[in-house]
Order: sequence, then C-alpha cells, then structure tokens
Amino acid sequence: MSNVTTMDNVIPRSDIVKSAARLGAEIKNVRLSDALSDEVICAIRQLLLEHKVIFFRDQGHLDDAEQQRFAVRLGSLIPRTIKGTLTPDMAPGRGSGRADQMHMDLSFGDSCPKISVLRGVVIPPDSDDIVWTNTAAAYLDLPEPLRMLADNLWAVHCSAYECTVTRHAIEMDTQQFDDVFTGTICETACPVVRVHPETGERLLVLGDSVQNFVGLEKYPSQKLFNRLRSYLIAPENTVSWSWKPGDVVIWDNRTTERRALKESSDRDRVESRIAIDDDVPLRIGSSRSVARTESKPQAAKAA
Repeated sequence: MSNVTTMDNVIPRSDIVKSAARLGAEIKNVRLSDALSDEVICAIRQLLLEHKVIFFRDQGHLDDAEQQRFAVRLGSLIPRTIKGTLTPDMAPGRGSGRADQMHMDLSFGDSCPKISVLRGVVIPPDSDDIVWTNTAAAYLDLPEPLRMLADNLWAVHCSAYECTVTRHAIEMDTQQFDDVFTGTICETACPVVRVHPETGERLLVLGDSVQNFVGLEKYPSQKLFNRLRSYLIAPENTVSWSWKPGDVVIWDNRTTERRALKESSDRDRVESRIAIDDDVPLRIGSSRSVARTESKPQAAKAA
C-alpha cells in the first residue's frame, strides 16, 4: 500500500491511462529528462513492473544525448544502443522488417537487457504499429496440462535465421543473411518458462529463433510452437502502439515480446533504442542454458 501511496503522490493515477486490459499504459504530463527527481524515476520503474510497457507522447525535446542521460537514471547502459532506420524487429543484415515475428532481446545465453528505451525520431505517416505481448499473462492462460509441459520444456535457439521453425524468409533475405553470417552457427538450449527476478511471475518465453524443442523433431516442434505462440499473440495478451514523432516507449524485456503488424521497408523511419542492464531471468530449476557451436559451410564464391 505504501508503494501505491508514494506513486499517487508523484504521478497521479489520473495521468496513468491503461492501454489494454493486461499490459501497457500511457503516462501523461511527464517530461522525460535526467533532471527528474528520484521519486519520479522510482515511480516510472514501479509502473514498468506493473504495466510491462509504458508510453510517453510529446517527448520531442529529447535528442540522442538527452535520451541517454535519462536512460542512465533507470540503470547502467549496455552496448546495444541502436540508431538509424531499424525497427525493433530488425537486426543488422536482415534487410526489410518481417511482420508477425515475436522478438525478445535475449542473447544466446543467460542474460538479456532488463529495459529498452525506444524513441521515435522520424515516423512516416503510414508507419506500422508495434505490438507487445505479456508473457506472464500468456503463461497463466495455458491449460494446466500444457503449463506442466511448458514448465519442463527446453527450446533450442539458433543464430542462423534459416534454421528456425518460425522462418518466413525469402531468397533475398537468405542471401543477405549469408553475406553476414558466414562463420559459426550458435545454438543454445533454454527453458521455455522463466521467472521474473523482481516480481516472481512465470514467463512463457519463445522469441523468434526457436529451431526445435529438446526431445522433439522439427514437425512436432512446429506444432507445439504454434500452440504455445497462440497464447502469446492472443488479443487479450497484447497491446499495440501507433507511433507519432517524439514518442518514447519503455518496456521490460524480461516479461514482454514484440512484433510488427505488417512488413515495412522503413526507409524513412528513424528510431533510437537504448538497452539498460543485463539481467538473468530465473529458471524454475537450477539448470542453466546450454550453448553449442558448429561451423557453417562457406558458400563457394564466384571467380
């Protein structure tokens, strides 16, 4: 109760507008900067844990430096700042953005950024919405037998895009991938269910790089992946955001996944994203992720 009282004194509940039933809230009348009081920063952190993703309109006063100074107030920065014509669902070397792919800022290991701060710099009039999903709510929606299965399920994540069960790659995308990843393929087996280290919530974690599930072949893995994913993309577990220039979105990477609603080249779109603090979502058991690597065959080069 004391946390609620403190938050009400700092950011009135009337300035917190829920965006969807299970996640997301727009925070009004807050001008983001490094000059915010410790009480406001604490309230923002608390709202982030409560709503998973929070939105701020009319932050056009921010530039790259001011965005970074504000982000430092939320935690230590890690070297994953992205600036340019990349959407949150794109990675260098992947070409245009692909729609309907869930993405989570998880590395091929145990850690992931705790928080991401994304600022829309230049937003085209026909810019696509981005959707976030509440992985904690998705887990709770699983029927009990499926939840018990998920609790003990491990997924093999692969760094090679064409080897994933979620691929919708076309020949051009595959060629662009091969131009970049010509050396080692990294695979990591990770638990599908993780535990949020601050809230204790269990999270259904899939991402966009699942090759198969441990102990299952490709086809049954695909069927099971689609079944689990259906809970992640269920409308009641998602929130979308229609971008305007100057918008800032902050989300908890540990309990959300995101995707674009439709494909876009984003040639005229400019965004700046900053990642904050590596964190280790907890496992139900004590086992850690298991990584392995293998050589990727080099394609013959034309003389």
